[in-house]
Amino acid sequence: PKVLAQLGYKDAISVGPAIGAAAHGIGTARAYLISVEHGVMASLTMIFSGILLTLLTPLLQMLLA
Repeated sequence: PKVLAQLGYKDAISVGPAIGAAAHGIGTARAYLISVEHGVMASLTMIFSGILLTLLTPLLQMLLA
């Protein structure tokens, strides 16, 4: 969060997903310490990236095999 704050990103919609995507579970727990909104955005990012990866992996495997 320090780097994002230095770059000017302070709102939950920017910082939450960045933490959730980069740091997964530990980052999401840390995001909840910042605020509930940051934690929710981090959690949603983890959920949607997991779903997307689960759906795209078989397709990519077929295309690359």
